[in-house]
Amino acid sequence: MENKYIIQASKGKPQAWRYVVGVLLVVFASVLCSYPYSAKINSLVLAGEADGTRIQEVSYLMTLMDANTTLFYMMLPFVGGLLALYFVVTQLHKLSWTHFNTSRTKIDVKRVLFSFLVWGGISTVVILLNVFLNPDEVVLNFNCSKFIILFGISVVMIPIQTSFEEYLFRGYLLQGLGFISKTNWFPLVVTSITFGLMHLVNPEVTKLGYGIMAFYIGTGFLLGIITLMDGGLELSLGFHAANNLITALLVTTDWTAFQTYAIFKDMSTPNLMVELTLILVLYPLLLWCFSKKYKWVNWKEKLG
Repeated sequence: MENKYIIQASKGKPQAWRYVVGVLLVVFASVLCSYPYSAKINSLVLAGEADGTRIQEVSYLMTLMDANTTLFYMMLPFVGGLLALYFVVTQLHKLSWTHFNTSRTKIDVKRVLFSFLVWGGISTVVILLNVFLNPDEVVLNFNCSKFIILFGISVVMIPIQTSFEEYLFRGYLLQGLGFISKTNWFPLVVTSITFGLMHLVNPEVTKLGYGIMAFYIGTGFLLGIITLMDGGLELSLGFHAANNLITALLVTTDWTAFQTYAIFKDMSTPNLMVELTLILVLYPLLLWCFSKKYKWVNWKEKLG
């Protein structure tokens, strides 16, 4: 059985060469918009060398910039990538943005909000429970003025970042690979693994080891399954936005990709316990919750 989300690609121009060109355009736009961040880093390196500071001492350059400034610069490539992807979908593939998002007649905003609130609530409870159980390791980090700026940047830029990743992996690549291969499982596997590998450069991998890749790839599978079963991107968009936004605002560490002026700072020794709990316990519960609410059926056909 063809998946009703994947066959949405047929409503545009789904030739394979268009997907190749589309990916190249999106990558080019993302790289182009990373230039301001790269230029800022280069200026810091040059300033350090002028002051006699060894480059090795400033290699972790995020510590030299204000965290809010760093976060803003880090988000710019996703802005460029999302704009390019919109152009590619609507102009290169001649596919309406609605058909790209969902198999429904219109984008279901209620689904986005439900997913956001459910996972946002779960994430908040997990973080606050960690604060309560480990008061010596998770300390108050609140700075009102800096947090207000963080909040403004986060509520605008982080949903752009998460939406771009969902539109690229669970949208463009999942839909394109599925339509071309005439399967559902192949694009699910490829996009989930690729999504995980994209995080190899994250500092979390250095601290936690390659075991953390199971979390990233597992998250990719979760979001891919949600998209295929529900026939649209709405639930994955809400989940991803909540996951990154709540984390950025509530808790930060010295070793994660996002270092922010969050309310709390986790000073504990890095371990995989939280990530393993998410994969083995909370992700299956979330799938069960969604499946019951939206009455998912025919799992084998939709994922096969």
